[in-house]
Amino acid sequence: MKINTLAVSLAFTGLLSSLAVSHAAFAHENVALDTVISSDFRAAKNSARDQYRHPKQTLEFFDVKPTDTVVELWPGGGWYAEILAPYLAEKGHYIGGNFDGNPVDEAKRNGYRAKAGRKFEQWLSENKTKLGNATTVTFEPPLNYTLGDDSSADVVLTFRNLHNWAMKGYLEPVFKSAYNVLKSGGTFGIVEHRANPGMDAKTGYMDQAEMIALAEKSGFTFVASSEVNANAKDTKDYPKGVWTLPPRLALDEQDKEKYLAIGESDRMTLKFIKK
Repeated sequence: MKINTLAVSLAFTGLLSSLAVSHAAFAHENVALDTVISSDFRAAKNSARDQYRHPKQTLEFFDVKPTDTVVELWPGGGWYAEILAPYLAEKGHYIGGNFDGNPVDEAKRNGYRAKAGRKFEQWLSENKTKLGNATTVTFEPPLNYTLGDDSSADVVLTFRNLHNWAMKGYLEPVFKSAYNVLKSGGTFGIVEHRANPGMDAKTGYMDQAEMIALAEKSGFTFVASSEVNANAKDTKDYPKGVWTLPPRLALDEQDKEKYLAIGESDRMTLKFIKK
C-alpha cells in the first residue's frame, strides 16, 4: 500500500496545531484565575488568608470554569466573591445566595445577617464594571430556599456554612435546594470545618462521613475529597469551638500566639455531581 507522505505530514501538522490551540485555551483559563487571585481588587486582609484557604487549588478541584453559572451560598463578607465574580464576569455568571438585607421582622434588620446582606449588595453595585452581570438571590432558610430556576446552574459552592444550617435543622433542605438548581452533571462543592467523630455542630465542626451521606441522600453522587484545606495542627478541642482559631480568635489575647501558630481550621473539601 502506497502512503501519501504529504497528506500524513499535513494531518500531523494539523493535529499539533489543534493541540496547541487547546493547550493555549486551557492555559488562558489558568492564567485568568491566577490573575484574579493576585489582583489588587482583592482586599489585602483577604489575600493574606490564601495560605489557609488555597483558592486556586480549591476552585480547580471543583472544576470551576470562567463560562460557568456559579451559585455561592451565603457569601458573607465576600471572600470568595472577590475571586469568583471577576473570574466569571466576561463569560459566566456569579450568583450570591445572599442574606435578606431587608427582613420583614423589624428586629432582624439590625442583625448581623441583614447588615451583611445589605453590605454585599452595595459591594456588587459599586463594582459592576469588574463584576459583570453578578447578581444575588435571597437565600434565608427556612423562609427562602429557592436558588433559581431548576437545572439552571453549573456549580453550587458553600464555604464553612454547614454548621450554621445544621444547628437550625436546615441542612437537608439546603442540600436539596442545591440539587434542584444544578444542571445534570453540575458540581456541588463543599468546604467545611472537619470534626472528630462525635463532635457537636455547635463547635463549628462537622463530620465528613455524615456530610457525604447526607449529600448522597439528597441525590448527589460523591466524586472525590481533597486534603488541600487540611490542617493537622488543629486539635479541635478549644474553649469556644472553631471560633477560637483565626481569623475569629474568640478568646482575644488569651493564648493568641498559640492559636495563630495552629492557623485556621482543618477543613474537608468535598466534590459531588448531580447525574
